[in-house]
Amino acid sequence: MQVILLERVGNHGQMGDVVRVRDGFARNFLLPQGKALRATKENLARFEGMKAQLEVRNLERRGEAEKVAEKLDGKTFTVLRQASDIGQLYGSVTTRDIAGLLVDAGFTVDRSQVAINAPIKTVGSHSVPLVLHPELTVAVAIIVARNADEAERIGRGEDVTARREDREVADAAAEEFFENPEAGQAGLDAEEA
Repeated sequence: MQVILLERVGNHGQMGDVVRVRDGFARNFLLPQGKALRATKENLARFEGMKAQLEVRNLERRGEAEKVAEKLDGKTFTVLRQASDIGQLYGSVTTRDIAGLLVDAGFTVDRSQVAINAPIKTVGSHSVPLVLHPELTVAVAIIVARNADEAERIGRGEDVTARREDREVADAAAEEFFENPEAGQAGLDAEEA
């Protein structure tokens, strides 16, 4: 289907371009969101009349987005979640969670503006791009941790996840303790002395 773009759409074109897109993309996204019009003679004439208004509206939105981007650029936000020793979350951090975190911090961000391809499922620091305007993207850092102390350590760059070898040594020590309690108790007494 051929459409006239009313704003910049990534990988498709700029405002005013007549482009061919897949029918489903046009019917389900571009047309209902007001990002495009069907490319007919009547709509081409209508677009020429609306062009000045659209450009002014685009500049206003970009100006607002730039103000928000200045405040957000380089900011770090912390999300606390339950996770295993190796850093795997028992849930995930989604676009909805990130947008809610930013709104709670006083920023006007919609979850559709959070541009992550998949939910965050590990403990650590993650760079999350925010598309505040079709022509403006800013990245914020999201620190996912199990508690506030761990978040601070992650912020300093430490690796807080247990290494596989450390877990194997701990598992072997625990197994030895439970299989032979006297040997485990002797080891504890030696550590205390």
